[in-house]
Amino acid sequence: MMLELRNVNTVYGEMPVLNNVTLQVRRGETVCILGANGAGKTTLLKTILGLVKPVTGSVHFLGERIDGLPIHHVVRKGIAIVPEREGLFPDLPVEKNLLLGAYHEGNKNIIEERLEHIYELFPRLKERKRQRAGTLSGGERKMLYIARALLADPKLILLDEPSLGLAPAIVNEVFAMISRIKKENQITFILVEQNARKALRVSERGYVLQKGQIVYEGTTDEMQKSTVLQQSYLGTAS
Repeated sequence: MMLELRNVNTVYGEMPVLNNVTLQVRRGETVCILGANGAGKTTLLKTILGLVKPVTGSVHFLGERIDGLPIHHVVRKGIAIVPEREGLFPDLPVEKNLLLGAYHEGNKNIIEERLEHIYELFPRLKERKRQRAGTLSGGERKMLYIARALLADPKLILLDEPSLGLAPAIVNEVFAMISRIKKENQITFILVEQNARKALRVSERGYVLQKGQIVYEGTTDEMQKSTVLQQSYLGTAS
């Protein structure tokens, strides 16, 4: 098993956010996390990365408990996050923003090799590598976030709302990119996404969070056939 959360509870101040959350992610899977705003989806990702510490319960990565580790140690072990909006340095060129993903890799030759691979995956970023990151379109920024995470050579990528704020055509491009990266780079994904139909198309399994609790889990085929999920999450998504 690549990742396990065991009976995880978290709070913000006095307010419970995650309530006894248990989930598993196998190597090579894409697992989607569905739920309404405020359900605890982003907190779940932050808990895996170490930005939020569980009050009780534990997080295990490749058999090792990681919930007590500093964030940079978690990243070194092979977990990267693609944030919803944060983390871009708009006045820096695209390539300098990109290279921040390899800050813990000291070998310049390895960084150059990874960078060339990234530019093969994202030729648009290569075209814009000297351009200020703040001038990129929404879709290009999303590419930059994903590419920066890949430059860290992760085993697991946490994707937080990759379709948020993007035009439908760009959303299709982003999800096609996720599928290609998974196939070509053998990377495991946890995908938090409100566009349930898109998420289920690129995932093997999924969980539904409601008020911090997992209320449903299953394969994506099972989830697409579920009457409750059809009514709650799939009826209006495109």
